[in-house]
Amino acid sequence: MKITELLKAPEGKTLEFKRDLSSPQNLLKTLTAFANTAGGRVIIGVRDKTREVVGVEDPLDEEERLSNLIADSISPRLVPNIELVTVEGKTLLVVEVFLSNLRPHWLKAEGPENGVYVRLGSSNRQADKELIAELRRSVEGVSFDEMPMPELSINGLNLDAARHVFSGIRELNDRALRTLKILVQNQGKTVPSKGGVLLFGRDRTFHFPDCWVQCGRFIGTDKSEIFDHIEIEEPLPQSVDSIMLFLKKHAMRGADFSNIRRKDVWSIPLEPLREAVINALVHADWSQRGGPVRIAFFDDRIEIENPGILPPGITVDDMKQGISKIRNPVIARVFRELNLIEQWGSGVPRIFSQTAALGFPEPSIRELGLRVRFLFPLAKAIPVKKSAQLKPQSRAQLRAQSGAQWKTLLALLSNTPLSSSEMAKALGLETKTGAFKRMIKNLLEQGLIEYTYPEKPNSRLQKYRLTEKGKHLTREIEGHTP
Repeated sequence: MKITELLKAPEGKTLEFKRDLSSPQNLLKTLTAFANTAGGRVIIGVRDKTREVVGVEDPLDEEERLSNLIADSISPRLVPNIELVTVEGKTLLVVEVFLSNLRPHWLKAEGPENGVYVRLGSSNRQADKELIAELRRSVEGVSFDEMPMPELSINGLNLDAARHVFSGIRELNDRALRTLKILVQNQGKTVPSKGGVLLFGRDRTFHFPDCWVQCGRFIGTDKSEIFDHIEIEEPLPQSVDSIMLFLKKHAMRGADFSNIRRKDVWSIPLEPLREAVINALVHADWSQRGGPVRIAFFDDRIEIENPGILPPGITVDDMKQGISKIRNPVIARVFRELNLIEQWGSGVPRIFSQTAALGFPEPSIRELGLRVRFLFPLAKAIPVKKSAQLKPQSRAQLRAQSGAQWKTLLALLSNTPLSSSEMAKALGLETKTGAFKRMIKNLLEQGLIEYTYPEKPNSRLQKYRLTEKGKHLTREIEGHTP
């Protein structure tokens, strides 16, 4: 990019402006952060707020001074490109740093534990020990989720849950578990990988306390009042449907399940949101501590947030263009086998193209703290009032509501099979009431839904799905057929 274009660009992950070298400490932090994160340029001799080109006095002396500062202050040794560039008759220093293969770099005065910085947006952030370890692994080509867990045996995995997830896709025998690196070799023993435990561990949250999903529906546009929330701790592949069920529950005409005879039932961009949810689960830095994946539904937007900064060398613009690095190859491979991921690197561009095609505002991606957030503005606000949660209902109102709930269930089942507990939760029921059970029985008798395991009606894995008759009726209800 030409210097004239750089001077017009905003400060960000790979660009910063400095007036002079009078306060070099922040400059050294920025150069260290660039080397650790995605590279970047610092242009010296420009007022960062007004972009007024003021130039550098004695540029040759300042160049030498800067080179000495970098050599004396940063370890391992960092050798950036420093150029003298003339703009409007004034000389600027342009310092370019590339993503370093010697990362993590740190400020010598602060030491290797406290002096490592990464770039987040237009600011520098001190890295904690987990992030420092992640930077080292990224250089060594070692993925966190491929690492063994030698303290565990194969019994540390819930293989029944894993086989259920893969049912109808592939047999999950010992060879497949090794091929998928759910099981790995360590000192002559077969043990679960970290990825295997993250996906299907019996005591996953004991080993990885933040490996769960927090979903919340908030009243208004901030987090001051919460309307509804759930905590999802099931295997990561199954979490996708549970998250989407929560979003659908609160998107069905603003959590009003009484009328779905419209084409615009879904007031949120379902497919882009699903892609973003999968992206969050697959690309989260599960080595980080401090918070799970979070899904926040506000009146005017939905936010999907995962722990971890973008992988070294990747920027938000890269993501939009389909450039990606797989942080968790074990988790990604399993999601790919389950057809949750269509093609490597295509997810983020598809999020933007599908959102536009559906007529919703363009989403945004931001790095905040040590987390990545997808923000989806809604085309039309979906307000929810506190009274909607607390208002008691009479028996007559409950009967009237149950008369419409079957339509809601058909709409929800049109996307994925659900268990009876999941259906009850989607309808806002704390328990499976007698009216709810009668409704399910009616739908079965009418041939609108069926068991996923018809030979085992009482199986704990039992779910319900639409029949062809049910699919046809659902299309009619949504106005997709005359």
